[in-house]
Amino acid sequence: MPEHRQSFITKYIFSTDHKRIAQQYLFFGIFFLLWGGLQAMLLRWQIAYPETEVPIVGKLLFPENNGILTPDTYNQVLTMHGTVMIFWAVTPLLTGAFANFVVPLQIGAADMAFPVLNMISFWTFFFSGVVLLLSHYGPGGSAAAGWTSYPPLSTPVGGIPGWGQALWCLSLVLMGTAVIMGAINYITTVIRLRAPGMTYMRMPLTVWGIWLSSILNAIFVPIIAAGLIFLLLDNVLGTQFFVAGGKATVKGGDPLLYQHVFWLFGHPEVYILILPVWGLVSDLLSTFSRKPAFGYRVTVLCMGVITVLSALVWGHHMYVAGMSPLLGKSFMFLTLLISLPTSIFFLNWLGTMWKGSLRFDAPMLFAMSVVFVFGLGGLTGLYMGVITSDMYLHDSMFLVGHFHYTLAASVLMGSFAGMYYWFPKMFGRQMDPFWGKAHFWITFLALNYVFFNMLGVGYAGQHRRLFDPGAYDFIKPLMPMNRQISTAAFILGAAQGIFILNFVIALLRGPKAARNPWESATLEWTVDYPIPHGNFAAQPVVKCGPHEYSNPKIKGKDWASQTEDIG
Repeated sequence: MPEHRQSFITKYIFSTDHKRIAQQYLFFGIFFLLWGGLQAMLLRWQIAYPETEVPIVGKLLFPENNGILTPDTYNQVLTMHGTVMIFWAVTPLLTGAFANFVVPLQIGAADMAFPVLNMISFWTFFFSGVVLLLSHYGPGGSAAAGWTSYPPLSTPVGGIPGWGQALWCLSLVLMGTAVIMGAINYITTVIRLRAPGMTYMRMPLTVWGIWLSSILNAIFVPIIAAGLIFLLLDNVLGTQFFVAGGKATVKGGDPLLYQHVFWLFGHPEVYILILPVWGLVSDLLSTFSRKPAFGYRVTVLCMGVITVLSALVWGHHMYVAGMSPLLGKSFMFLTLLISLPTSIFFLNWLGTMWKGSLRFDAPMLFAMSVVFVFGLGGLTGLYMGVITSDMYLHDSMFLVGHFHYTLAASVLMGSFAGMYYWFPKMFGRQMDPFWGKAHFWITFLALNYVFFNMLGVGYAGQHRRLFDPGAYDFIKPLMPMNRQISTAAFILGAAQGIFILNFVIALLRGPKAARNPWESATLEWTVDYPIPHGNFAAQPVVKCGPHEYSNPKIKGKDWASQTEDIG
């Protein structure tokens, strides 16, 4: 349908244009990022100042308890924080907003392969978020069994989970359905709609990351969806898929079955989220270093190997679940094996920046920070992957620090890199560079203080998921450090206000952006804003790779678009 003939509803609400859907995912993801961030602040307040009134928002959120978190509300906030951040914040940003916006543009396609399915995917995702928010208002409150929701805590035999747990399961099944629709679209679009000359080895690494992530989504999201449907049936209809022992009235149920199903999806999920970030960071480091991505083909190979191995390491989450030592050793070997292609990937990033002409714009700063935080996360992961050290560290704050470095910090900083980088092309305006850098530095310093010291208190013996750590004599000496971590967390949360203000002001009255403000070589920067329905006036023909920077064959500038013939 031509753009000028569309009604408001078909253009802005039920749009089939991948660029508009990307914007919808972006606003959706930012909302839940702020909501999940508020929950993190509540948790940090409780850990630092147990059973005292939460300032500013306490009486608004918990009026029945005079603004104080009870053990039950703490478990609910803890559960919803992890759930929201992973599935309703970073997922819509990475596999929703960025993937929708850049994949067709970067491969030279007019739109996604299935535009209507793309629209249905977003609104299914949106509805899943509504169901998740409604779960807070059911009898007994929201889900409170942790973001993993292990049985028996998440079944009626482990307490009274209530409707909150059932709605939690339903919302995740709906979200998974939306993700599967998107995965089918991305996989098909990349295979079928690449422009002439856009071979696989000329695709930007961002596209590679999103494509491989989509393959993992298509394979493993149905597995967790099946497990969640069984858990939903256990809660609503009284089935006993995950009920065993004295509480079971029929044979065959097994709570460990849920753990296997969850982590068979859960560990690929780490790579589902990080692969798009790896691709994005690889492209941005090349662009802002004014050099070709070091070891492009090796990087692609490593991404492929990691994608395969990610399906074989889920058992390292279950070393303490009574696993056979022989099986545990197999998972330990595979876990350490996956660190090899990851290390090569890391070295390629350093090779890209080495002796480059670095431009320290906000997207570059956030991309460089991913190299740092993921490096720390990967190194600490070695301790979690080895059985003997994991036995001690598994249920401690060390794991929380590792997980947040590997996934939360890396994905968050990568998401900010993408938002600053593609904002000019998505909205035609430029965010303020000074405030972008201020946002980066405060976020980077506060974030590292929080997560690095989580590693420290975890190594010292502090368990995770404690309502009041100070109730234990051996943890009391760590309480000053816990308060410092919380103070840094509050600074980290406040720093996001800089981003929101910068984002909104730029959206409303920011300076108009040039067609290609970063002098990037990929195809999305060859079209003017507003990008028309169909993207390209004529089918682009790709003649070179995505990282033609500082090539001596290029005259008069230090970069060449993928549509230019450089000989």
